[in-house]
Amino acid sequence: MNYAYTEEQQLIRETARDYARRNLIKDVLERDAKAIYPAKHVKNIAELGFFGMMIKPEYGGVDTDNISYALALEEISKVDSSVAVIMAVHNSLTSYGIQTYGNDAQKEQYLPSLASGEMIGAFLLSEPDAGSDASFQKTTAADKGDHYLVNGVKNWITSAQSGSIYLVMAQTWPEKGHKGINAFIVEKDTPGISIGPHEDKMGMRSSDTHSVMFNDVMIPKENRIGDDGFGFRFAMKLLEGGRIGIAAQALGIASGAYELSVKYARERKAFGTEIINHQAIAFKLADMATEIETARLMVLKAAWLKDQGKPHGTESAMAKLIATDVAMKTTTEAVQIHGGYGYVKEYHVERLMREAKLTQIYEGTSEIQKLIISRAIAKG
Repeated sequence: MNYAYTEEQQLIRETARDYARRNLIKDVLERDAKAIYPAKHVKNIAELGFFGMMIKPEYGGVDTDNISYALALEEISKVDSSVAVIMAVHNSLTSYGIQTYGNDAQKEQYLPSLASGEMIGAFLLSEPDAGSDASFQKTTAADKGDHYLVNGVKNWITSAQSGSIYLVMAQTWPEKGHKGINAFIVEKDTPGISIGPHEDKMGMRSSDTHSVMFNDVMIPKENRIGDDGFGFRFAMKLLEGGRIGIAAQALGIASGAYELSVKYARERKAFGTEIINHQAIAFKLADMATEIETARLMVLKAAWLKDQGKPHGTESAMAKLIATDVAMKTTTEAVQIHGGYGYVKEYHVERLMREAKLTQIYEGTSEIQKLIISRAIAKG
């Protein structure tokens, strides 16, 4: 593995960093406080190519490598994880899912609009009773010959309201367990779909999260992805790569909090000198820097393995586990370093701490990552 970034990777990183620091920072506090969807920013980063990162050029995408993708997510997340999570679900799950597993007709119909950002993607797996145990799907897709009839509820769906294209997992053959689950491409305006209220979240408040209800929704047979019964395996394959994106997001949150802490420690004085000169603060910063770099190496390794077409499920779980824990620890210490100022919204670190918590939960909790890793160890 080469630890030096290519010119293209550097350019993508700098483009994301520049947009975040020049634009996202301006209204991030207001959008967080009022839970305002970042419509203009989604449009702008789509125009920069960040919504086509997992789509091949023949469909209008830019088809970047996973290291570039991780770098872009990290820089966006340093300032605003709400925009980053919209970008991550759109790229890692929806676009990648159709690009990798969709048939030619599905790719031609949906990928150009996803690449341009005209359509935003959402991933519908979680249910009220199926979170960590994603095999326990109660949403049904009854086979009616030339179509499926879908009924059920999905929840915690990022971009449920703002999105246009849903990837939906539903149970067709309950007697087959997880092997009876199918995956479908569903357009949001299909009759029978309704959207629940906006979830009032602790963090990442600027991204829209809702439940989605299906009431006798007719899905054409041609909208099924892969063979009959492929849905659960499809979802798990997407989450393997998606966890790299969440790990990169957590890395960005940690890095953003660390950078703010260094800046504050160089400016704030106590007992006659800047607090960065006090060992109590200096050692906190040393720990933060070391742990962030450790997490970064794991994220880059997982991204590199995926780029090489090598198995990466265990490494992506390790990356998500360590990066999200580092994000939570680093943001907590950042608030401590800022003292009373860290507890108010103006200084951003309390928001980063709230955002860090979610990274330990979605796309597989930390406990699920340990389960994946431990099973890999047991297999040898």
